[in-house]
Amino acid sequence: MSTDELVSDLGAFVTASPSSYHAAEETVRRLGAAGFRILREDQDWKEVQPGSRCAVVRDGAVIAWAVPQDAGPTTPVRILGAHTDSPGFKLKPEPTLTRHGWVQAGAEVYGGPLLNSWLDRELRLAGRMIFSDGSERTVATGPVARIPQLAIHLDRQVNDGLKLGKQQHTQAVLALAGDDAVDVLDLVAESAGMRAKDVDGCDIVFADAQEPARFGAHGEFFASGRLDNLSSVHAGLTALEQLDERLPSGAIPMLAAFDHEEIGSGSRSGAAGPFLEEVLERIYAGLGADADQRARAMHTSWHVSSDAGHSVHPNYPERHDPANRPLLNGGPLLKINANQRYTTDARGTAMWTRVCRDAGVPVQPFVSNNDIPCGSTIGPLTATRLGISTVDVGIPLLSMHSAREMCGVQDVAHLRDAISSFFRGARIP
Repeated sequence: MSTDELVSDLGAFVTASPSSYHAAEETVRRLGAAGFRILREDQDWKEVQPGSRCAVVRDGAVIAWAVPQDAGPTTPVRILGAHTDSPGFKLKPEPTLTRHGWVQAGAEVYGGPLLNSWLDRELRLAGRMIFSDGSERTVATGPVARIPQLAIHLDRQVNDGLKLGKQQHTQAVLALAGDDAVDVLDLVAESAGMRAKDVDGCDIVFADAQEPARFGAHGEFFASGRLDNLSSVHAGLTALEQLDERLPSGAIPMLAAFDHEEIGSGSRSGAAGPFLEEVLERIYAGLGADADQRARAMHTSWHVSSDAGHSVHPNYPERHDPANRPLLNGGPLLKINANQRYTTDARGTAMWTRVCRDAGVPVQPFVSNNDIPCGSTIGPLTATRLGISTVDVGIPLLSMHSAREMCGVQDVAHLRDAISSFFRGARIP
């Protein structure tokens, strides 16, 4: 897949994935088309044996892997870890509000979004609904909502500093109140041919309705919602799709895309939960491993925690480290933090450098300004839970946590190529 095709494919993947549940569903749909067997957690996983390709979904998370023909009980895994959720807004219970002649959707802030970036743009509602007939379905509307900003005529000081109240100022409008009043849950359920009275439970978020797009003087940039962190999920997915039928020996390539990273990962489908550990236990049981052999396999395994990072911002250069200033299209970031907010150490640096060199991909170190608190990723969680050697990477962005983020076109290909090298057997120390 060429760079142009890859970027178009990323745009299509994001558009098909307005929620974490859609992202997991779209990932397994594509893997199924590529020959992966989709397993259920309540099944006996007899299919997990040398030569098998499998995937399993848990809520908004998905784990997929391919077992080489010559795999045994001590074969290590090479995990690309990512997350399917993004910061934004989630519907509250009883979400239909009627105020001052308007119908609005009551929403709760999810994670740490740039609130102002959600103003004055058309929004979709998407997620999952569980119906009284026992069915569970992903649902999504078209553009139905908007959080309108107050006109400058009514707030002459707005350009001196916009301050949004999370409760008062972030409720979206959907319709005018009247005899034909709109019910928010009805609006979403209708997208699945159901009604609000049929809904027993739901997890519904807002998503930007604008299509992803390339831009820039040379078309070198890409703008989209949810690049943090569907850019990494897509890189792992496309790398798995492109694996040859005869896998290289020596390791089991795996994509582990978790939910709820933006709110701390503490859930059954988050990286702090048991999902990955349980899947690994079942894979190694299928390979006949005892506890000692599985421990040996984990000792030689690697986890690449891939999450988007920061490019230097030309309007705020003082917010970045003075010596480490990554740019879009300069290659994936190698994310480093002395306090282990990122897991990268000397071994991880050497491994990632070698993988990228074998793939012909440049690498950019990222470290925070000492005066700016550093974020974190799923990397430390997986390293702590499983003891797997872990390194933190990701493509650089501008406008991170905006409703519409920005990356470099070449970096989309850089990350895919690096992950393909990691999966295919690049020399790893």
